[in-house]
Amino acid sequence: MIRRPIEIDGILKEAGPGGFGGGTDGGDGQRIAILAGGVEEGITRRNLKKRPDLALESNPSDHARASTIFLSKSQTDVRDKRKSNHINHVSPGPLSKKYSSCSTIFIDDSTVSQPNLKSTIKCVTLAIYYHIKNRDSDRSLDIFDEKKHPLSREQVPDDYSRTDPEHKLIYRFVRTLFSAAQLTAECAIVTLVYLERLLTYAEMDICPCNWKRIVLGAILLASKVWDDQAVWNVDYCQILKDITVEDMNEMERHFLELLQFNINVPASVYAKYYFDLRSLADDNNLNFPLEPLSNERAQKLEAISRLCEDKYKDLSRAAMRRSFSADNLVGIRRSNAVLS
Repeated sequence: MIRRPIEIDGILKEAGPGGFGGGTDGGDGQRIAILAGGVEEGITRRNLKKRPDLALESNPSDHARASTIFLSKSQTDVRDKRKSNHINHVSPGPLSKKYSSCSTIFIDDSTVSQPNLKSTIKCVTLAIYYHIKNRDSDRSLDIFDEKKHPLSREQVPDDYSRTDPEHKLIYRFVRTLFSAAQLTAECAIVTLVYLERLLTYAEMDICPCNWKRIVLGAILLASKVWDDQAVWNVDYCQILKDITVEDMNEMERHFLELLQFNINVPASVYAKYYFDLRSLADDNNLNFPLEPLSNERAQKLEAISRLCEDKYKDLSRAAMRRSFSADNLVGIRRSNAVLS
């Protein structure tokens, strides 16, 4: 395929076939997926500013061992709430969570590969809520300021930058976009990854004046990278009637530049965000819907378990064939499990 040069903000690049998550090619540059302008193209990046290694090591959106920012910001409120309930002798109220018994096993329908959509959106928006509520300062950029780039024709209130949005407001905003664009729960998790990566790379805060445009930019990017059927910028303009395609393109371009075109989400990072969102749900009594384990579901789980067990046995046999010499191999005995 013949590559053609394209220019974005004065940087000359070569356009070629795109790839998911910014995979590298074997040349002298790195191929990444560029989504600016509502057109997804693969480009070869040359001589871009390299991200500091120290920032990468402590950035949860890049490394699975780093703690997620939203979970640490939520712990302050969780501890204060528990302490207040203990001091004031507040009862936790009736137990709404279902527990398994000898006759009935309750299991939710959310897994790391197929999360529950409604519950995931609630958790992601709650994480955004804690980001705003417990922010360190009000560092922002003009491109995300809703006063300078409004999303609707309605006049923005004068105190818009001083009033923190409630969780319900954030949830309704995100749910509307996901419902209209028919996005998946996995896209919501990737949205949160991009949001925290933006805050870390750009050294900014998500606050009342910019949260809508930051969330919109993260959703826009995640939907193009993650979903097979990408939603284009013009489609979002049909959802948000008063925003222009040019504004969407400009915001998307700035978002990518602030991410330094790093749109890769490792599987380990995705899994960490999923389980931290589950922890956030438990801390805030956002229970995932539980249903009794049916015979059909049990058979599917048993089939999956048997498949995984067979794969493990095959890997064990292959490892033993590589580790032992055929001349010295008399017999291999597995150690018996010790139960105590």
